[in-house]
Amino acid sequence: MRQIVVISGKGGTGKTSVTAALAAVARESAAPAGTAREEGASPPALVLADCDVDASDLHLLLAPVVRERHDFHSGVLARIDAGLCTRCGACTAACRYGALDAPPYVAREMCEGCGACAHVCPEGAVALDERLCGEWYVSDTRCGPMVHAALDMGEENSGKLVSTVRTRAREIAGALGADTVLIDGSPGVGCPVIASLAGADTALLVTEPTVSALHDLERVHALTRHFGVRAAVLLNKADIHTGMARRIEAFCGEHALPLLGSLPLSPVFMAAQFAGLSVPEFAPHAEGVLFREVWRSLRALADADAGA
Repeated sequence: MRQIVVISGKGGTGKTSVTAALAAVARESAAPAGTAREEGASPPALVLADCDVDASDLHLLLAPVVRERHDFHSGVLARIDAGLCTRCGACTAACRYGALDAPPYVAREMCEGCGACAHVCPEGAVALDERLCGEWYVSDTRCGPMVHAALDMGEENSGKLVSTVRTRAREIAGALGADTVLIDGSPGVGCPVIASLAGADTALLVTEPTVSALHDLERVHALTRHFGVRAAVLLNKADIHTGMARRIEAFCGEHALPLLGSLPLSPVFMAAQFAGLSVPEFAPHAEGVLFREVWRSLRALADADAGA
């Protein structure tokens, strides 16, 4: 089973649109247009994992139908029993995060779950409850099963939630006999990106011809090297600055990074989003052709890595 992750050094490069487009052309390659796969007849082309849990939006293009819903817990949250609390102030003095200025009220957004309040409370009035941080889902989409999640506002540990999503996606792919897990990773180079990337076979780095995008491409490429993941590049909006596009092409050449394609700035991307479709579904004979070529090259690269 190959694991392909689509990431970018910065947000706004079109990473999620690219992921949805690759999922659509993968479905085409498994079942030609106009045919429908009967349930149980053959494995899906791939299983999708939306690991951009802090701001997930792959569902906007693939319209998932949720069939499993699970709570995501991480860490603990202090809770004070008002009936036992004597307002002695010991917990307030011990809290370094300002979460207990007015006990028995606990400011959820300030509590770090360190447990100091429970340790010093003379009445045993403080409990540390498992903290609900969000939800994760298993859904059906027209491009195959998808595992995705939503982290609650202000909550942390998104890297742990990413790992949960990836693990479940691999399990489903193994059970169904799918040969590919396609991962929509997080932007940047932080913990969620590391969780999206670690253990993947191949990474597609989506970038654009701007100074900041080149800088972030350098950082995310260093991350793939650190984890020993073979990387390739897709240049989106390539015609907005031809000079910067040439610099990115030069960077790819200097670091032996395959440049799998250059996509133009096109109103088709926005129009497809408004229609709730991927680009190849919306424009199969225009930009869709480019994505089919990118998918063939990406699969060939992943297969070569698997055989190495």
